[in-house]
Amino acid sequence: MAREAETHADIPFGPEDTPWQKTFSGLRVVGGRPYGTPPSSDPREAYIAVPEVPHHKVQLPPTGLDANQYTEAEALFRSHIDTQTRNFAGYQVTSALDYEGRLGHYLNRHLNNVGDPYQSSSYTLNSKVLERAVLDYFASLWHAKWPHDPKDPESYWGYVLTMGSSEGNLYGLWNARDYLSGRPLRTDPRQPGRETAAGQTPRDAGAHAFHPVAFFSEDTHYSLTKAVRALDIDTFHALGSTRYPDDNPLAPGTPWPRQVPSTEHGAIDVEQLAVLVRFFASRGHPILVSLNHGSTFKGAYDDVEAVARTVRGICAQYGLDSRRVRGESGGPEERSGFWVHVDGALGAGYTPYLEMARDVGMVQQAPPAFDFRLPDVHSLTMSGHKWMGTPWACGVFMTRTGLQMAPPGASEYIGAADTTFAGSRNGFSALLMWDYLARHSYDDLVRLAARCDDLAAYTHTRLLALQERLGRDLWVARSPQSLTVRFRQPRADIVRRYSLSGETVHADGAARAYVHLYAMRHLTRQRVDELIGELRQPGAFPRSP
Repeated sequence: MAREAETHADIPFGPEDTPWQKTFSGLRVVGGRPYGTPPSSDPREAYIAVPEVPHHKVQLPPTGLDANQYTEAEALFRSHIDTQTRNFAGYQVTSALDYEGRLGHYLNRHLNNVGDPYQSSSYTLNSKVLERAVLDYFASLWHAKWPHDPKDPESYWGYVLTMGSSEGNLYGLWNARDYLSGRPLRTDPRQPGRETAAGQTPRDAGAHAFHPVAFFSEDTHYSLTKAVRALDIDTFHALGSTRYPDDNPLAPGTPWPRQVPSTEHGAIDVEQLAVLVRFFASRGHPILVSLNHGSTFKGAYDDVEAVARTVRGICAQYGLDSRRVRGESGGPEERSGFWVHVDGALGAGYTPYLEMARDVGMVQQAPPAFDFRLPDVHSLTMSGHKWMGTPWACGVFMTRTGLQMAPPGASEYIGAADTTFAGSRNGFSALLMWDYLARHSYDDLVRLAARCDDLAAYTHTRLLALQERLGRDLWVARSPQSLTVRFRQPRADIVRRYSLSGETVHADGAARAYVHLYAMRHLTRQRVDELIGELRQPGAFPRSP
């Protein structure tokens, strides 16, 4: 074993391929042996290679990198990222960013928005004053009642996310689980300021009254699957497969589907959702539905209004539209027995401007309403790095004050209620979002939304023309008002050069390997034409085996 360790200690490491054990300074050698464990194998062979950035050039020996080594390593990485940025076309993020000149100063400042956005904190290095301005902006854009008022249950409550909409989905489902499970809310809406704790069975309830069931479509972002697992929320598939294995209402005697089926365009199938919801509502289960406003791959928009109307109607038949839950004091509290969450990672930041563009005749159509205009929308999330564009993931979560779950515990240390998912939150994200919104008017963003919609239509048209020219079905498709166009997966080097996201889609009984392109604001017709030119070349699309 000692001999093996010595051999591993001789593995070349760092920019100069120095044996690992010889990369230590005298202060880090104890009893003749380096501090820490040697590599168990050569990391250059263990990890996926990035040809433009050789791994040994960026390895970090205990001595660090000298000035020349650092300059070379950073130059390699910069060149790689700049090249990929120029061609970046396959994901729903905006890479045309220009924050450095205005906000570079803050990279040498610590900004941490720990705790509730609407409470001051003893941690004074925060950007909460900007965060509140950003949240008010989106509350108005999404037709919520604002400003936030802790005494008004109809006013909005929300916060700026550190992880993007994946965090917003996790928090929204957490809030939904606690609400539907009869757990405490932050305040009693009828008596502001008094904490309540629900725990009694609602009227006319059975054994499943506090056992919510989650529903989401097969086109839903993968973070939902992680969220329900982390939160221990039963999906209709899990509960149906274990308790009612032969009773799948969509096809009795067959296995339950893992998610709610989608339409051809990627929107949730409302009729099939209704069948599944009715099955569990009739057995007394509270209903938790997560919808997409711009699905990840197809960019589809679920009909939130139709779903909310359908779910409410079914729940009303089984006493789940409104039910009484008693708090610790014994007083009744009215809650619905269903929750509708909207994942608007891209769409919630984009379609309000497209709707404005439609209203002034700049575009013909816009997706259906998804926001707090609909009284049965309980929570909503959006990613800031997608439509607006930020250097890292961030976003917004929003609900109504009267629906807000109680914080899990006291937080005297930070001087503010611990109402958000994370403890520390990136205060720089609120600054970036504030900066972007301060510099772009509604008119600016309406024009930009119309331009991106036009670019998506242009891309769709060019790919259809290419398909006709090649005489081969490239499976070209664009869901209504989507910014993404999907098509047959081309050669691997083209996929990598343009960072085209891929997904296997089952159609006509066969598995199809698709990629898609997103018409974000950094993309141009010139770049689309360059891609089409490459796709036109012989061998661009490998023949199916």
